[in-house]
Amino acid sequence: MAKAEIFAGNCGFSTQVETSMEGKLCKIQMTSECAAMRRLAEELTEVDPYKEISFRRAMPKIHEMGHKHCTHAACPVPVGIVKAVEIEAKLALPTDVSIKLSK
Repeated sequence: MAKAEIFAGNCGFSTQVETSMEGKLCKIQMTSECAAMRRLAEELTEVDPYKEISFRRAMPKIHEMGHKHCTHAACPVPVGIVKAVEIEAKLALPTDVSIKLSK
């Protein structure tokens, strides 16, 4: 099982993602303080990892659902979900990512 703990920033909301492979599909379970991410979690329960790692063929389902349920373009949660799926599907190593912002 791969996990992602995502703190979204200014909104102050945290989201936890757990992924597990079942055959060729990756199951996704999420809990979140954000109402938009809770709606996303109800609809986004499994994906094909190979369809989530590239924008070349079509819009990945995770990003499509992120845009459907969250109006904030800079929300890091959809990317965090993709990273957890990649790790669970052995398409990436479990390496932390970060964005450091300043003014």
